[in-house]
This record gives sequence, structure tokens and C-alpha cells, in this order.
Amino acid sequence: MTETTTIDATQTGGEPMVFTFGEPDSVIGSRDLWTYFEIWHNGRWYETPLPMVSLGKAFNMSSHHRSAIGLKVNLLVEHFVPSRWLDSDNFERFALDFLQMGNGYLEQIDNLGGRPLRFKHSLAAYTRMGVAPGTAFFVQGPIGQIHEFRPGSVHQLQQPDVLQEVYGIPEWLAALQSGLLNENATLFRRRYYLNGAHAGFIFYLSEVLADQETKDNIKDQLKQAKGRGNFRNLFLNIPGGKKDGVQIIPLAEVAAKDEFQNIKNLTRDDMLAAHRIPPQLLGIVPQNNGGFGDVGRAMDVFFPNEISPIISRFLRMNDRLGVPAFGFRAYEPKGGAAAG
Repeated sequence: MTETTTIDATQTGGEPMVFTFGEPDSVIGSRDLWTYFEIWHNGRWYETPLPMVSLGKAFNMSSHHRSAIGLKVNLLVEHFVPSRWLDSDNFERFALDFLQMGNGYLEQIDNLGGRPLRFKHSLAAYTRMGVAPGTAFFVQGPIGQIHEFRPGSVHQLQQPDVLQEVYGIPEWLAALQSGLLNENATLFRRRYYLNGAHAGFIFYLSEVLADQETKDNIKDQLKQAKGRGNFRNLFLNIPGGKKDGVQIIPLAEVAAKDEFQNIKNLTRDDMLAAHRIPPQLLGIVPQNNGGFGDVGRAMDVFFPNEISPIISRFLRMNDRLGVPAFGFRAYEPKGGAAAG
């Protein structure tokens, strides 16, 4: 329901103003809902349900998000065993795409005998699955060059989506709005400091000064309190002055109450919940004396519950590839489990 507010002219000293507050927008609007009923295609390849290039740019929207993805990739790379078909460099790029974009692609390069020689990573931001079975395309922009892969040469691993099965959707997508809000809060605070046009305070003086020279002297001292003169002390003596004769009225109080810290903390918690990573593994400083607990024990819980399932998905790719391209060494407990 739309609310209408009218301000009386007698209260404002001007003409009456009328403005409205529109209805709130839902995250699942009718326009967005229709886009999920089917994946659009142009006759050659299917379009992605999300703009993949924008999704890739969201990788740097927050330090906590990038650090969380980076931690998982680092653990996977550490335990990956390179094979004759898949080297560490292509695996790292494949793992990063799978975790950030929800899709990982490997192009199969065959030898002269028609058997797999090696597997090369293909960027998820530009790889599209074809309408014809076994076809795939590399599409770099609406007017860029289009490369069609050899039929059956592109192997895809996706994080499943509940509304379609052509492309994967990353698990952390529910925290996208929190990550963007975190970024916007930081950008707002940076613009506030870089602007330099905001007033710091009002120096209100109601006392009767001796002469104009004293007034000019106070004005000059305030003007010099910048640059090298920043944080200088100002001595003011008015004999017989009243208690409230001199007042400092800050104008930047509104900026101090913009809930910047709360926004940063709440959005950080949302992203950590989406990634399911203990805060001590990301180097977050605890706000209480108790801390977050032992890092090794946290890793012993995190690895088998989060990293091991990802490894299992990668190992399933070997059945599709026809060769043991993926291999991983066993995890060694770091905390209490190691002592036991």
C-alpha cells in the first residue's frame, strides 16, 4: 500500500509539499520469476540464468567473500595430486570457477589415437552449453568471437540449481546482497572522507568580545587548524563569560551514527554463514576475550564437512573423463583429532 505524506506550509514557512513512499520490492518479483521458468537459447547455445561476467566481478566485492573462496581453493590445491592428464594450474582455475561461478569446465585434448591426452580449463564466464547434445561454445561478449568446441570435448561440473539443470548456481549466492551491501558501506565511507566538503562542527560564540581584533584572531586560528596544523589546541579566555557562552556543535554526528560497523559485521556474518567457514580460519580478530577456540580443531571439523564433499564431486569427474585425472591425498588432522 502506498503512503502519502503532506507537510503543512505553516510549519515549514513555504509551499506545501506532498511526496509518496512506494510499495516495497520483493526479491522474487514477477519479472524475475518468469526468467526461471526456462533457460532461453538462441538456437545454438543456452544462455545462463545469471550474468556470469557480473558474477565473476562479485569475487572482489568483499574481503571476507574472496578470502573464503580463496581458503577453499588453497586447501583443494594443497591436497590435489597432479596427473598426466590434469596439471595443478588447470586444476586451480577449474576449482576457482566451480566455487565462485557454480560451474567448472574442462576441455578434452585428444592424442592422435583419439584418447585423452590432457584436459584444459575453460573459463566459466564465457563457456556456454549448446542446444545440440554434446556441443559447447566459447562466447566472449555479444559481439566477440565465437568458438565452437569439438563435439563431446567439454566436460562440465556444476553446483546444482533447483530450477534448471543446464547451468550450476553457486552455493554462496544467497549472500550476494550482503556482500554488495558490505562493499557499498565501505565505498560510502571512503567517499565521505575523500569528499572533504563536510563541515566538522559549528563554533558558536555568544559572548561579547573586547574588539574585532580578537574575533579575527580566533577566526585565523581555526583556519590554520588543517594540514600540519591539524589537531592543534585552541586557548580561549573570556573574563566574566557565561557557562554556555562558547559551544562546539558537531555536524558530523550523523556520519558517526550511520551504523557502519554494524553493517560491516552483519554482512560479514552472512557471508561466513553462506560459506560455512569458522571465523578463525579467515584471520578475523575476535571481539571477546574468549576468542574463537583452537584453529586446528576448527580445521578438523571444517575440512571433512566442507572440503571433502567438494573433493568427492571432483573425483566423480573421473568416470565422465574416462581416466583418473583427479587425485587427492588424505587429510591429516591438525587439532585434537591428531593427538587422539
